[in-house]
Amino acid sequence: MKFIISGKNIDVTEGLKSAIQDKIGKLEKYFKPETEVHVTLSVEKDRQKIEVTIPVKGNIIRSEQVSNDMYVSIDLVEEIIERQLKKYKNKLVDQKQAHHYFKEEFIEKDFVDDEEVRILRTKKFDIKPMYAEDACIQMELLGHNFFVFMNAETDQVNVVYKRKGSTYGLIEPEV
Repeated sequence: MKFIISGKNIDVTEGLKSAIQDKIGKLEKYFKPETEVHVTLSVEKDRQKIEVTIPVKGNIIRSEQVSNDMYVSIDLVEEIIERQLKKYKNKLVDQKQAHHYFKEEFIEKDFVDDEEVRILRTKKFDIKPMYAEDACIQMELLGHNFFVFMNAETDQVNVVYKRKGSTYGLIEPEV
C-alpha cells in the first residue's frame, strides 16, 4: 500500500508515520500493493483527528476518528475500516470495476454479515416549501440532528443537519 500522509496543525513525525504504516498497514491483507491510502492528521485544541481515505474505482472507503490521543485515533480508524471492508465486501466485489483493487484471498473469503442493514421503520410526512433557515429552526424545535424539506428557493428536496460547534450544514442535489 502506498501511504500519502499529511498534517493540519500538526508536524507529522517519524513516530506517527511509523504508527500509521504499522496499524493501517494491517489492511494490506485486503488490498493490492499499488493501492493508495490518503491519511490526514489534524489537531484542534485537544481533539486529535485522523481521516483515512482509500479510493477504489467507483467507491471510497473512508473513516474519520477523533480522540484526545492521536495513537488511539489511529487504532480506532483501522478497526472501523476493517469492519467496513468485511461488511461491504460483497457489494464492493460485485462491482466488477473495483474487483482488481483487492487481493484474491479477500475476494474469495466469506465474512459473516453480523451487521446487516435493515430498515425497521418508514415515516411519511407532508413536505412544505420553506427556506433553509426555517428548516433549521424546525429541526431544533423537533430536537433532531437533520431535517428534510422542500427548498422554497429551488423547489428541490434538501437536508439541513447539525454540525459540531453549533453550526449547520445544507445538502442540495446536484442537477
